[in-house]
Amino acid sequence: MINFNYETAFRLKEEDRISAWISGVIDSEGFKEDEVNYIFCDDEYLHKINVEFLNHDTLTDIISFDYTVGKIIQGDVFISIERVVENANDFEVPFDEELRRVMVHGVLHYCGYKDKSDEDASLMRDKENHYLNAFV
Repeated sequence: MINFNYETAFRLKEEDRISAWISGVIDSEGFKEDEVNYIFCDDEYLHKINVEFLNHDTLTDIISFDYTVGKIIQGDVFISIERVVENANDFEVPFDEELRRVMVHGVLHYCGYKDKSDEDASLMRDKENHYLNAFV
């Protein structure tokens, strides 16, 4: 089950469509969906989580907590809408596209993809692009 939670005034458009898309990503990667919670928030909210749980005193667009067991996907994905807006402007892409990229990025981490090395980051970006193109 994909759940959407809001700690800010932002509201996701087309929750059902995006939920089905994320479920399809999980299935395509050979995993089973249990519960994935997306929490949309602002910079301040996500910064507090970053400091408290990860000891990182920086702003970020996404933090994901992975509770996956074997092939059963579970996790919490926190997304700063303020960061997504700024990134969309910086990368000159539509906000909705950047938001979907961040959303699928979190789930791909749960599927085992990493992004710390250049090679891993390149594979992650390829997967993101593949699934972004599949969003219909």
